[in-house]
Amino acid sequence: MNILVCDDDKEIVDAIEAYLKSEGYNIFKCYSGKEAIEAVENNEVHLIIMDIMMPEMDGLMAMTKIREIENIPVIMLSAKSEDTDIVLGLNMGADDYITKPFNPLELIARVKSQLRRYTTLGGASDNSKADYYTTGSLAIDDERKEVTVDGELVKLTPVEYKILLFLTKNKGIVYSIDEIYENVWKEPSFNPENTVAVHIRRIREKIEIDPKNPKYLKVVWGVGYKVEDI
Repeated sequence: MNILVCDDDKEIVDAIEAYLKSEGYNIFKCYSGKEAIEAVENNEVHLIIMDIMMPEMDGLMAMTKIREIENIPVIMLSAKSEDTDIVLGLNMGADDYITKPFNPLELIARVKSQLRRYTTLGGASDNSKADYYTTGSLAIDDERKEVTVDGELVKLTPVEYKILLFLTKNKGIVYSIDEIYENVWKEPSFNPENTVAVHIRRIREKIEIDPKNPKYLKVVWGVGYKVEDI
């Protein structure tokens, strides 16, 4: 697996490289948003770890540009721990985040978690069964990894797809935020409210005609979320 690490602090890049190389990953290094875009254009990259605050082009803008080229999982690095930075990154399409200074073991765990989902959603699974799930005019072709609403293709990030697939497979059932996190991220939940809520909001923006009055992906106040069985 090839991982692109991008941060204007070379010491941080070198440290992450050392941690991940010890786990057997191949690392591409760059130090600006523009370099990250070029690296994705010229190499096969399976995961990106990218700092938010960088000169020339920040990590959020670079991630937006990269999304136009490849649907690669992105873990954002931030020197701040404020919720606004975390929510902004997730709103713009990041799959996960980690704040600096970070625990190397936590970083490695998050990398492995994202790569597991990317491999499965990218078609590397041995399961060749054509799974097809629908509710109303929302349809998920899990063999093709495609989501359509009223016949129109909807582009989701890997995490958004996984959340929607999980809830649609179990349509009509209400799941708590912790249950959604543990079923999608495949790890114990720890204060997952921001992460799950932002992804849910982004999914609604893509599949609902009126996200504020959703037809498919609904909240059950005080309990959790469900995909309506229509």
